[in-house]
Amino acid sequence: MKFEEYHIIPEIKQSLNDLGFKRPTDIQFKAIPNILNGEDVLAIAQTGTGKTAAFAIPILHLISKAGVGQGVQAIVMVPTHELAIQITEVFDKLGKYTDIKTLGIYGGVDQDPQIEQLKQGVDIVIATPGRVFDLVNQGYLNLRDIKVLVLDEADLMLDLGFYQDINDLIKYLPRYRQTLFFSATINEKIKKLAYSLVRNAIRIQISPKDPVSKNVTHSVMFVSMDDKRFFLERVVNENPESRILVFVRTKVRAERVFEAMNRVGIKSQTMHGGKDQGSRLEVMNGYKNGDFKLLIATDISARGVDIANVDYVINYDLPDVAENYVHRVGRTGRGNNKGVAVSFCSPEEKPILEEIEQFMNKEISVLEVAKADYSETLALTDDVNDNWKKLIADAEKEDKLYKAKKKKKK
Repeated sequence: MKFEEYHIIPEIKQSLNDLGFKRPTDIQFKAIPNILNGEDVLAIAQTGTGKTAAFAIPILHLISKAGVGQGVQAIVMVPTHELAIQITEVFDKLGKYTDIKTLGIYGGVDQDPQIEQLKQGVDIVIATPGRVFDLVNQGYLNLRDIKVLVLDEADLMLDLGFYQDINDLIKYLPRYRQTLFFSATINEKIKKLAYSLVRNAIRIQISPKDPVSKNVTHSVMFVSMDDKRFFLERVVNENPESRILVFVRTKVRAERVFEAMNRVGIKSQTMHGGKDQGSRLEVMNGYKNGDFKLLIATDISARGVDIANVDYVINYDLPDVAENYVHRVGRTGRGNNKGVAVSFCSPEEKPILEEIEQFMNKEISVLEVAKADYSETLALTDDVNDNWKKLIADAEKEDKLYKAKKKKKK
């Protein structure tokens, strides 16, 4: 079935055509008709399968048919600022030929421009919980006319940190509304919470046995914690044209890896919660525009952020939570593109690797590194702080040559 056959307004069809979207993905094919019918939906699908468009298309259609300019009719709740910005862009692109106004509301930036836009009239709000409550309590955001509530990255939105926020938010919403949940992963505990917030929800699950896109190839390399930067340096140097996204565990680690790459002349940037919103937005735009090829990030960038044509995802540190591996590697292999996920696993991280394999219900292929290749990687670094390793390697090489010559003479 093609998008042109759907019972949606011509303006959305025109936008889809401009964007080159001819046929729906599996999640779109299953979700759109149910949403158009007013059903509550709990949808679980792999990352990079078009979940945002799966709810954006029908919401834009429903609001257009109901009539714009009647206050905020739909609210999409998301866990991060970056995701709010990205989803707002998707709604703007799909609603380009409609009169629907979409506004992203998130913290870390001045609220006055957001308030001004609310005063001028907004139909759809994409928001993080904190800023929503600020504007509701100040009387700038009215949620009484909400027809559709969407929780994107629903597992995180209903986790302990956000569940109370969502419960508080619902007190401001109409009792009778449509509620939609979208995520790549969801566990039993979160599932119970989700079902407590919906009415006879339609459950949609795409590829439940493998939460990661088949377009992504996975491998793991066993590397000492102190040697990971040398292997990252080598991967970058051997793939100079590739766009690489590196995940580390903490913002301190991110800055240290950034400094290590800077010492060897590799241009990169960091993305983590220690940066203000303006800096984070500047970094994301620079990465998307190709100003630099290497981005070093914490899990703040793993959730839903759609960066086109990421060739490699490197788990410099394995994630603390197994399911975050799915969200990380989902930044590559999106749509019809192919992607590569490589994990550096130190001896102390092996228990985490086992958890990840259990969660994915499959083993990750091991990239065997010969002892000679391992030593060569350490020796070839341009890091001036580690020239001693090269000296040791050179000394060992000369010693071997000397012994070989001596043996030959005998």
